[in-house]
Formats: sequence, structure tokens, C-alpha cells
Amino acid sequence: MTCALVVTTYNWKEALELVLLSALNQSVSVDEIIIADDGSSEDTKLLIEKISKESEIPIIHSWQEDDGFRAAMSRNRAIAKSTCEYIVLIDGDMILHKDFIKEHKSFAKSGYFMQGSRVLLGEKLSKKMLDSKEVEVSFFEADLKNRKNTLHSDMLAGIFSNESESLKGIKTCNMSFFKSDCYGVNGFNEDFVGWGREDSEFVVRLYNNNIKRQNIRFNAIAYHIWHNENSRKSLEKNDEILENAIKNRVSFCDNGIDKY
Repeated sequence: MTCALVVTTYNWKEALELVLLSALNQSVSVDEIIIADDGSSEDTKLLIEKISKESEIPIIHSWQEDDGFRAAMSRNRAIAKSTCEYIVLIDGDMILHKDFIKEHKSFAKSGYFMQGSRVLLGEKLSKKMLDSKEVEVSFFEADLKNRKNTLHSDMLAGIFSNESESLKGIKTCNMSFFKSDCYGVNGFNEDFVGWGREDSEFVVRLYNNNIKRQNIRFNAIAYHIWHNENSRKSLEKNDEILENAIKNRVSFCDNGIDKY
């Protein structure tokens, strides 16, 4: 099964560098890395070019014009460039455990998407890692916000990983699915502009298209680099789009990935 890692980013090359270093240090490699860039400036492009020259894995820079927060469009453009069967989505502030890709691939199964969790790094630890370019996190680090999520155990993963039909905890910062299932619902809904809910609405359409959710616990671990929260000013409008998808059992969006 061929597998692509899609990484969203916007004007934070220092974090993106750590993410890519962790992606290139996997026990099982992906077949390609695609950077879903929502309009970053030239310095991000230069970083990607530098790392690409040193990487045996193809790294594709999918860039779009900076016109506000358009993560849905950015992800669609990136996924459309992929040649792989399976897509793993992360954000450009998520450092990956060395077995992250191996475990997403091992959990993958027909008719399901995978929802992983994240470890929240505190501000001090995040700064330390950004300065040192360190990509490994210990359970015993002082500045962790949800320490239990750092536990890595195949046995615990087998016990506590479970199916769910909820929207709680839906995050595209650690999610994977078959590319064909993404196209089956026409990808992410590009009516979403501004932060929030485009990931939940995407999952609603997966549910309505008979794709189930599998939570991964204690495997496929990713570490979230601290940053200030994004603006919530678009939430009211985005909530309306989400509620419409739930109420009307929408399984396909009009403004999606098919245009690419």
C-alpha cells in the first residue's frame, strides 16, 4: 500500500523543519511527502527546497496564494497531487514519533478512517525543541500537558484503540484515510474559510458515505508544538455549514477536490 504524508503549513518554517526531520526519521518511510502550503512566503519555499535535496523521499511543495485561512483548499490541492493509495494528514506543528507512519499503515483497513491523538508540548519545551532541532520527546519531560498520550505501547493500543461514531476529538492534525474514500465525498469543503470545523464536516460526509472511524490510542503518536490559538472569528459561519451537513445527511460537497 503506497502512502503519502500531507503536511499543512503557513509561515512557520522553524516548526515545519522539525516536522520534516521527524518525517524523514521514520522506521517505515512514506512514498512521498506533500506540503500543503496555505500561502507561505519565500523562506518556507527555500527550506523545503533545501530539505528536498537531502531527502531520498520525494517532497512536493503544493503552494496556493495567501488569501486568508483556506486549509480545506490547501489540503485538497495537496491530496490531488498525490500518487498514493493512502493519505496521512498532519499539521506543520506536529512532530512525529518514529513509528508514526508504520502504525498508521498497520491500522489502516477498508471502510475506515483513522483518528490519532496528540501530545501537547508546553511553551518552554516547544522553544527548547525548536532551538535544538530535537525530534524525540520523553514521557518524563517536565513541560507536557497530557502526559498519558506519550505512552507508546502496542499492547495498550490493542486494548484501547476503538471504533467511534462521534465528532468529538476529530482533528486533521493526526488522521489517515484511503484516497478513494476522500474522493468519494469530494474531499474537503472549500466553502470553509477561516479556522474551524472543516475537519468535522469532512468526517460527517465520510460517516454519511458509510466510512467508519477508528481511534488509535498509544500508537501513531504526534507531538503538538505550542503556539498562540488561531482566530475564532469564522466559527459562526463554519458551524452553520457543519450543522447543515449533519441535518441533511450530506455525503458529497459541491466545492471540493474534483476541480483539481
